[in-house]
Amino acid sequence: MLVVIAIWIEVVAVSKLHRRLLTVMMVAMTAILAFAASPEMARAADAGAITIGGNVATQYDAYQLFSATVTDKAGSDQKVATDLAWANDAVCQAVLPVLHDAGFDSTVSTAQAAAEWMNADGHMTTALATKLARAICKSGVSSVSLTAGTEAELPCGYWLIVADDDAIAQGEAGTSPIMALVGGSAVTVKPKAATPKVSKHVLEDGTAAWQKAADATVADDLYWRLSATVPVGLTAYDAYTVQFVDTMSAGLDSSKVAASMRVYVAAGADGGFDAVQAGKDGRAGTDPAKGWTDITAQCATKVAADGKTFTVRTGDLIAALGGADAFTAGARVVAVYNAPLNSACSHGIAKGNPNEVYLRYPRSPFADQSGDAGFTRTSSDDATAYTWGLSLIKRSSVSDKPLSGAKLRIIDDRGRILTADGAWSTNADACVTTGEDGHVKLSVIDAGVYTVEEVTAPKGYTAFEGKRTVTVTAEGLDVKQVAAAKPKVTVSAESPLRVDAADAGTGSIELSVLNTPSKEASRGFIPSTGDRTLVLVAVLAAIGAAAIVVALVIKRGGGRREK
Repeated sequence: MLVVIAIWIEVVAVSKLHRRLLTVMMVAMTAILAFAASPEMARAADAGAITIGGNVATQYDAYQLFSATVTDKAGSDQKVATDLAWANDAVCQAVLPVLHDAGFDSTVSTAQAAAEWMNADGHMTTALATKLARAICKSGVSSVSLTAGTEAELPCGYWLIVADDDAIAQGEAGTSPIMALVGGSAVTVKPKAATPKVSKHVLEDGTAAWQKAADATVADDLYWRLSATVPVGLTAYDAYTVQFVDTMSAGLDSSKVAASMRVYVAAGADGGFDAVQAGKDGRAGTDPAKGWTDITAQCATKVAADGKTFTVRTGDLIAALGGADAFTAGARVVAVYNAPLNSACSHGIAKGNPNEVYLRYPRSPFADQSGDAGFTRTSSDDATAYTWGLSLIKRSSVSDKPLSGAKLRIIDDRGRILTADGAWSTNADACVTTGEDGHVKLSVIDAGVYTVEEVTAPKGYTAFEGKRTVTVTAEGLDVKQVAAAKPKVTVSAESPLRVDAADAGTGSIELSVLNTPSKEASRGFIPSTGDRTLVLVAVLAAIGAAAIVVALVIKRGGGRREK
């Protein structure tokens, strides 16, 4: 090109104007040639494109180990690296001791030999990549920042890529280090790690099943289960600890949490969470099921001062499972504890009594797990407990008015008897007495079968014989998510019990216990106090009798006057 330009210059008549034009053209050509030979353009040929896929983490740090000339191998998807050299002295000093400890010839230090040894079968394991990453990070070697899903250009050579520990957010996780050869055709790498998951369930005594929703009687044992799944592939970790963070609503009693807490672990990410046996008496067992190990002694439960939030921190799960080989397949962790409903609990389905949990887990294989700073977290999951308010009203079968003074024995399906203070007792002589409003309140109860006996009837009324049952049924508790729960409450009762109302929203259930007047009362001799109908009948009967007497007297008197 320059030769052509020179020839052209020789054959052109030179004038002042031409000289000026020539000067401008030479300056422009010089600029073009300078640009073509700039370092930026040269570097483009020595660089390659790389993209990090997946959604495990967002930000990554890339460290160059070796520079190289990289080309694509013809007829395959492999690459060929030549002219290898250490990226810099700091990298060499950080990497070589790790390779020597792993079996690389301690007398050799060249980049070419080191790269060839690392590429040999069986040498470049996850454990070795992790050790290299730790050594490089500690050395202070500078890195290049990469964003997942965004193509970046890096100088050709071997790169070690790790998740940016400080940028790992909720729901993300650090990966095992990635070794990538950059150059030639574009490269895409996909991290293999995944994030743990957490779920929560409550024990429904009616079915002996762990569900997203259950109903219960206030103060009765109520068991909750926290379940965590640790995914397969976390082979880069030397230790792995998780923390359950649980938040209870005001209607739940936390006083039994710490003492009742049991924690179990099992190898493998699959297989369910039936770590302990659950009974229909509403209690959860403590003996671990087959394949599960009780690690409660290695765990710490800390309840916050407000009594509503607590943390369960496990020990090292890798050690608990017996080593890295068992942990390779992932793990399952289960925590079971007792948190009954208290007197402040919400009735019905409008609010329920929710219980929420999320899981803290190590941000990356390089995070410090001694405190809380080295952890990120999952999203939350929840379960809830419902309860129902049952009210019995003693009424006259004639006027439907409330009756006081009736003594009733009310028995639940566990054989317990309701006492005057609203508690449940095993005392066979326990009973409750209706007040002026005729009410007996069972307050907050579980669905089930309740038996009613009349020990003493109100004055002027006849007690019903035998036992009568009230059956409260809650449907729709077995759901996959609490938000989808729309329980339906139905109530049935045996005569003389009468169902008056059943509102699932407020949890309010009302029944009447009807009493018929005694025979004497019905004849007018012993009217019941406050029963105006019976009093009126008695008065009318008395008036009728008086009228008959008067008529007889008048009749007799009139006969004597005729004589």
